[in-house]
Amino acid sequence: MRTPRILLVGLCALMGACAARKPAPLQRYSLGMSRAEYRSYGGEHAALCDTEPRWLVDELSSVNGMLSRFLFSTEEATNPDALQHAEHLALLQQALQSLPPVMEIHRRNLQGLSQCSFQRTGAFPEISKRGAELLSLATARLDEAPAALAAVELRKAQQKWKEEAPMREATAKQSWCTPSPTVGNGDLYFARQHPDGRTEWLFCDGLKVEAPPGGEPQLITPEGLSRRERRRIQPQHYLEAAKAYPSSEIDRQPGPSAAGTSTGRASRGN
Repeated sequence: MRTPRILLVGLCALMGACAARKPAPLQRYSLGMSRAEYRSYGGEHAALCDTEPRWLVDELSSVNGMLSRFLFSTEEATNPDALQHAEHLALLQQALQSLPPVMEIHRRNLQGLSQCSFQRTGAFPEISKRGAELLSLATARLDEAPAALAAVELRKAQQKWKEEAPMREATAKQSWCTPSPTVGNGDLYFARQHPDGRTEWLFCDGLKVEAPPGGEPQLITPEGLSRRERRRIQPQHYLEAAKAYPSSEIDRQPGPSAAGTSTGRASRGN
């Protein structure tokens, strides 16, 4: 009973019919308009060096071509002023989710190629060199994706802040000012820091205190005030109110330097 088993094992080895020698299945990958076909060698499948070299050339070249097109089609992803920025960023976001596993298989295949007897023949040297370059460039491009996507979200938030600024100011004025405020009352209802760093504090009677970036605050009075109204104004009162206004309540554009946003004072001015 032992002889037939020994013969069967020997026949398996001679014929190359063992289960461990079956070809790796062909896999297909799509990224935008680009396509690639490749195999993941190893495990229960035939080793990479046992495959038909002509097939291997096609597979490795296919992935190299896809990576090259990916790099070309995402080169403007981090340039918000480029005409193709949105299109390139969308492709980069798609690649961030699906491309890394394909790149890892391609990296293993290129490393496995170095063990093959035909590694220095035909197109293999150029394919291997180009593949390593493309993998390095593609990895760097994917590393840029989170920051590029975050920058887009920040720009959206900043644009929304700018568009809604008049509404926030109007809401604060309605909440903290009387319908007909008297000039000189010094009630402060809103403060805003502009993107250029200029800060202004608005008062119910139409006056405001303004400070340039890093400069001293100054009181600004509207035109057309009567002599009597001007006599009611105590500049120091306005400057002190602006100085005492909580920094956390100043309306600021979203961003790293923003300390928060506000829809007006939590309590009335002095």
